[in-house]
Amino acid sequence: MHDFIMAEDSRLWDVICVGPFVPTKTSGDPTVTVPKTRKEFNDSDRKAIEKNFRAKEILVCGIGPDEYNRISACQSAKEIWDALQTTHEGTTQVKQFKIDMLTTEYEFFNMKDDESI
Repeated sequence: MHDFIMAEDSRLWDVICVGPFVPTKTSGDPTVTVPKTRKEFNDSDRKAIEKNFRAKEILVCGIGPDEYNRISACQSAKEIWDALQTTHEGTTQVKQFKIDMLTTEYEFFNMKDDESI
């Protein structure tokens, strides 16, 4: 049972990090891959799609009303996760700025004459 739960958690995390599963089929000549219509979904497709709903549910249950307003328009668990990451950690540029600021602060850190270790 524990292995099943771990595998389930891993698949949910994949949906959050990578994005939702989109059932596809091949069609035409030359052959191209296109999304299936809902009528074409099989049981396996439905189970995979349900992972996105489960992941979204988990993320939404863990946030407050202010954060819900930020993510309410998100369609996938990945979009929710990306929005929450940006809100709490900032963009890549903001993160780099914080790193640079802390590095500079560290480099100028000195012990004062009246301080001991």
